Formats: sequence, structure tokens, C-alpha cells
Amino acid sequence: MDLFAAIDTRTTAARLVEPGVSPEHLARIIEAAGRAPDHGRLKPWRFIVLDEESRETFARAAAEAKRLRMPTLSAEQVEAERNKIRRSPTIIVAGCAVRLEHPKVPQIEQVIAVGAAVQNLILAAHGLGYGSMWKTGAAAYDPGVKAAVGLQAHDHIVAIVHLGTRLT
Repeated sequence: MDLFAAIDTRTTAARLVEPGVSPEHLARIIEAAGRAPDHGRLKPWRFIVLDEESRETFARAAAEAKRLRMPTLSAEQVEAERNKIRRSPTIIVAGCAVRLEHPKVPQIEQVIAVGAAVQNLILAAHGLGYGSMWKTGAAAYDPGVKAAVGLQAHDHIVAIVHLGTRLT
């Protein structure tokens, strides 16, 4: 797909189903993401592809974070929060491993670099025929959720990227 065609035709999917991204395509998508502009060449991005086990860990952490923010949630509402993470065939958490007090590259520029990498990731997925959704929400800012994917409390979850086959 031509670059401008990819940009002009990419839209957020309403719903994604199996099949998810193939291992070969996943490697290519992440490689494309890593070509993003990056002041200082810090490569602050961390792409965490959630396998079955890490998806459940992440889903539990996100649900627990919501339960702590909203103690009156019912068990069904907590389960619905877990299911948000389970519903897409492929999920990549795009994190920013911040280098605190960098002499030339402030945190905001590190986070923006990860945002640019996510855009590359989404365009690459689209170019390979996959649908995508860029999500965050309150869970992305929770230290326990960050820890569930190996990030530190001062790091950032920039995107929770859902990928798969677009349901038409």
C-alpha cells in the first residue's frame, strides 16, 4: 500500500476479531514502529506484546485499578473491565521508559517519540491489512497497571493498541 493511501484510508476499527497479527507481521510492525523520530536516539519505546498469560495479568491489574478508583463497582462491572483487554486478538502496550533528568531530552519529548512510534505501528498494521484501535484510559496512568507490563511508576503507557481483523 502506498504511504498516502495508508494515511488517507486508515480509520479506527469499531471491533476486531480473529485472526490476530501473524508472528511475521508482528515483527515487521514493531520494526516499523522503531523507525520513529527520536530526539537523542534514546529509543524510549517499549512494545509489550501481551500473550495469554500477560494479557490476563494486565486485565486483572486494569480491573483492580478501576475497583480501587470506584469501590462501589459490582463484580460484573469489574469483570467487564477485564473483558475489555480480552476482546481483541492482538494487544501491544506501548510504553515510554523515561530517562529522568536527561540533559538534552526532556520527558515530554521522550513521550512524543513513543507517540510517533505508535503512529508508525498503526500505519504498518493498516498497510498489512489489520484493523487497529488506540486506547488508554485511567488504567494507563496507574502504577500497578504499569508494573504489570514491566514499567516503572515514573514511566508512561502511551497506548494500548488493539490489533486484529476488522469486523465489517
